Amino acid sequence: MFNKPKKNFLNFKIQKLLFLVPILVSIPIATYISDTKAGMEFQWDQNSGHRRLKWFQKDNQRRFRNTIYFFLRPNDRENALLKINIAIPKKFKTTLKEEKISLCKVKIGGFESRTRCIENIPADIEINEDKTSLDIYPYSPIPSNKDSYAIVLKVFNPNKTGLYQFHSFAQPTGKTVSSYLGSWTIMID
Repeated sequence: MFNKPKKNFLNFKIQKLLFLVPILVSIPIATYISDTKAGMEFQWDQNSGHRRLKWFQKDNQRRFRNTIYFFLRPNDRENALLKINIAIPKKFKTTLKEEKISLCKVKIGGFESRTRCIENIPADIEINEDKTSLDIYPYSPIPSNKDSYAIVLKVFNPNKTGLYQFHSFAQPTGKTVSSYLGSWTIMID
């Protein structure tokens, strides 16, 4: 009769030990890991009609030379596009030059291949005075076919780290007003 409570008490101590030891061992290991990547993308105001567009950047370190590809995939374009406007965040402090910005037909890379431009699309590029808007006027409309296109920025990353959200608007053929295409959220470490 006296042995039964001792067994329960020992079982409780063993269960407590088995539960706490992995937690106590993992805390010092977690403090040594400094360069962990989150593995998720944060986008402001996800429920208000913002559409997430795909992008790729070659380097995300601050003040490094970077090539950023803003993709316009087939499902992002319903009609042929006459004009593309990109709203550049005010906090994205970098030097933008028209000769370092291009529009091209792109092959989106993956596990076995790299992202690269296949064919340059001739276009007029205008940057407004306060560097917060970029207008691209292709010489011929960007068709709504199965090809993917990209706006390529060759810039130096800004000094400040953080998330930068670029919004895109496009004017389809047959319409006089631009409509919202989506947003790209890039990260600078």
